[in-house]
Amino acid sequence: MDTAHENQTPLYAARNVSKNYGSVVALRDVDFEVYPGEVVGLVGDNGAGKSTLIKILSGAHKQDSGELLLDGEKVSWSSPHDALVKGIETLYQDSGLCSELTVSGNVFLGREEVKSGLLGKFGVLDNKKMDKQAEAELARVGIAVPDAERTVAELSGGQRQAVAIGRAVAWASKVILLDEPTNHLGARQSEEVLSVIRQAKANGLGVVLISHTLPHVLEVSDRIVVLRLGRVVANAPTSTFTRNSLVAKLTGLGELEEIESGDMTVDEVRETLESSSDGQK
Repeated sequence: MDTAHENQTPLYAARNVSKNYGSVVALRDVDFEVYPGEVVGLVGDNGAGKSTLIKILSGAHKQDSGELLLDGEKVSWSSPHDALVKGIETLYQDSGLCSELTVSGNVFLGREEVKSGLLGKFGVLDNKKMDKQAEAELARVGIAVPDAERTVAELSGGQRQAVAIGRAVAWASKVILLDEPTNHLGARQSEEVLSVIRQAKANGLGVVLISHTLPHVLEVSDRIVVLRLGRVVANAPTSTFTRNSLVAKLTGLGELEEIESGDMTVDEVRETLESSSDGQK
């Protein structure tokens, strides 16, 4: 159990949250919290309940029991829009960007600025204003985009994901929920994304990071929560984990032999263990 914030009210918390899908128990009595200026790594094997918890926190799904607390006050979401209004932004694996829109067009997607006066009444967009504000907001979180007027299709994979996270940081006032933000990215591109996460933390936001790439979680998070079969089995400062002890905790396989690779995912570790087991038969 984490004690670093023992006397502090969480920015956002789930208490005794449970969720079933028919006869399948997705979450059982889960406690989870994130504090201002903290990055929490949420990890677990496939089917552990990570995505279900994120969907509940984002307002996409409703828990069967338990409660959500924002700044210590009980909240209830009827839709993701409710959570957005309260400053909770969610970024899923597909990033949610429109490749044919400009960078600024994506930053302001759904929040477009219109010109003042008569033109604004007819819905004419103020593109210059949005370009300028988008560049300023992205720069604030450490993202250097060559030109806010460029389309997202012209950016690298890392730049696209950084823009997606930057958009979330720009609009979030409290919490960002990130689902596999470095998935399918190279080392350099992943570092761009991790830098944005660090800046979001520096800005005082609470960041929840789901990732199967455990070295990224160990590198950027302050605390790690491990889910296994819908239950929290660990909640401790990142400094208390090694890569092997973390894999052992999330898989329930016990102590592991030293694994040489410095960038193995959960699935790759499982394959390694299965291969070793086959070789011993």
